[in-house]
Amino acid sequence: MAAAGATASTPQGVESRRGIPAAAFVEDVEAYLRQAGLDVNSALAFLQERLQQYKVVEMKLLAQQRELQAKIPDIEKCLDTVATLQAKKALGEALIADFELSEGIYSRAKIEDTDSVCLWLGANVMLEYSCDEANALLKKNLENAKGSLEVLIADLQFLRDQQTITQVTIARVFNWDVHQRRSKQAVKET
Repeated sequence: MAAAGATASTPQGVESRRGIPAAAFVEDVEAYLRQAGLDVNSALAFLQERLQQYKVVEMKLLAQQRELQAKIPDIEKCLDTVATLQAKKALGEALIADFELSEGIYSRAKIEDTDSVCLWLGANVMLEYSCDEANALLKKNLENAKGSLEVLIADLQFLRDQQTITQVTIARVFNWDVHQRRSKQAVKET
């Protein structure tokens, strides 16, 4: 959407955020339509399409947010497990752990004096790490996941702001058109 100087403005001069285009707030609908070279119906269709694009992006971002929110507790649980293993080793005690073999079937293991753990990296890949390396890797992954979640939340807020601006612009263009039609009708009647 072409932003015109006094007719349309973006918030704080932001053009886009991580590929999400900023919506222009239209102050003067007539000038906006003239500068964009659009009639009312074309402008409304364009704005509706942009609103739908924002909604599609929002759905994708919400899915990413859910994935990250599920991933963070898993990483924290792994960190706790590694810390527990290290604490038990330092005390010279064995760790008794129950683990799931398959759905609804559990087994009990006695873990004594271990120096390493195996971590799932994804794509059916598991690697063995020393407890210290695993701890460092999990902390880094947790920090990255929390940072990504913060950025994602900011992106979602930006996106919601753009949706609101676009909805307001749609209402302004529609109301302007209604006002113009009424004015023309009043002129014809007199």
